[in-house]
Amino acid sequence: MSNNQRLQLSRRSFSLGLTSLAFSGLAACAQRPLRAPAVAAPGHGPLIPDPAGLLDLPSGFSYRIISSRGDRMDDGFVVPNRFDGMGAFALDAQRTILVRNHELRASHGNEGPFGNASPSGIRAFDASGAGPLPGGTSTLVYNHRTGQVESQHLSLVGTIRNCAGGITPWGSWLSCEEDVSRAGTGGLSRDHGWAFEVPARGRGLADPVPLTGLGRFNHEAATVDPETGIVYLTEDRGDGLLYRFLPDVRGQLARGGRLQALAFTGDSDGRDTRNWDSADFPPGSWRAVRWIDLDHVDSPDGDDLRERGAARGAVLFARGEGIWFGDRELYFACTSGGARKLGQIMRYRPSRFEGQSGEAREPGRLQNFVESTRPDMLNYGDNVTVAPNGHLIVCEDQYTDVTRNHLRGITPQGDVYPLALLHLQTELAGACFSADGSTLFLNVYSPGRTLAITGPWHGRVT
Repeated sequence: MSNNQRLQLSRRSFSLGLTSLAFSGLAACAQRPLRAPAVAAPGHGPLIPDPAGLLDLPSGFSYRIISSRGDRMDDGFVVPNRFDGMGAFALDAQRTILVRNHELRASHGNEGPFGNASPSGIRAFDASGAGPLPGGTSTLVYNHRTGQVESQHLSLVGTIRNCAGGITPWGSWLSCEEDVSRAGTGGLSRDHGWAFEVPARGRGLADPVPLTGLGRFNHEAATVDPETGIVYLTEDRGDGLLYRFLPDVRGQLARGGRLQALAFTGDSDGRDTRNWDSADFPPGSWRAVRWIDLDHVDSPDGDDLRERGAARGAVLFARGEGIWFGDRELYFACTSGGARKLGQIMRYRPSRFEGQSGEAREPGRLQNFVESTRPDMLNYGDNVTVAPNGHLIVCEDQYTDVTRNHLRGITPQGDVYPLALLHLQTELAGACFSADGSTLFLNVYSPGRTLAITGPWHGRVT
């Protein structure tokens, strides 16, 4: 692919363009030896207590609540609860489209878009005796100049536990089910555990077509390489895998392709990145990788895709969650990875010949970029994105009796610092930036709220 082609792809990538530029700072540090991560970076300065008691931020930053659970949408439905993963897309110079997941189980009908009603004639993927399943996505248009939401509508319904997903370079959101329920259980008529594609500019409900080639498993998140169109997917299991999907036709995922799992080249040093029992993958270290073809990716015999992949040599990860593509490399969170089981951040750099025959000669490489050693450093990192200044942004999702979930920043050197503190007993999720980098959009899980956070995002952080 020529440099001109890469430039054209970048311009068509909506908010991916900003991400690639921002991650260039991290890419530049890739060959430097990493020292042990620490909570040493001052970041944007100390957090200032929020008078409203919701979200502490550094000086110079402020938030606005732009959407809340129960708000009436333009289609007459209400905004569902349990806000999770989210993607941002540029509509024009002053407006951003947000596509937002709602992590609702089949039993959460009273938190869904229909309340206790049971509407008919809805384009839903699946339904039970109580009507369409409540899980799915909602889409809103935010005007940066006015600070107002111009429209909101339901954009996918009939799914279960839409946890995270990812944006595509062709302007859609991949919404992933973190559930592998089978047809015939609990009144369900269809198997679950799929990824679905939601066009960002769609005006109503998306056609709920499962992307079966991307596999049926406990999906968490997805990201697309804007240069190759390859999709990378995480799995929220303690013994999960990292997958990649090689589409038969770039940008047309429903037309099928090959699903593979990441393995190391040579297994003498083990197949486990979790470091729970032994430090098989020390922080800062790199390993060359290979990719294993998977069959029966629809898991007809149960939730066993990861087990079959591991039997063939695939590497294990500790609850893979948020994943984000940057400047020719991607990062993903392993929520309970590391010797202390507090979380890891992995970095993967694809081969120059990713998905082609030449990658065996020049394989992709995986790094254990950050491994948390104490709760005040990083505690169960989940959704990830990147700031305009090149720092990673990580949403925490811890499960202690008294929850103190932070938004954390991570410098290119691997230092971690607090960026925000939530004062509700729930998680932060869905972090993503507007295309111009002026606004970080962030979800509070439940009661669901979407925030627009402005401040000196482009400023230098020491």
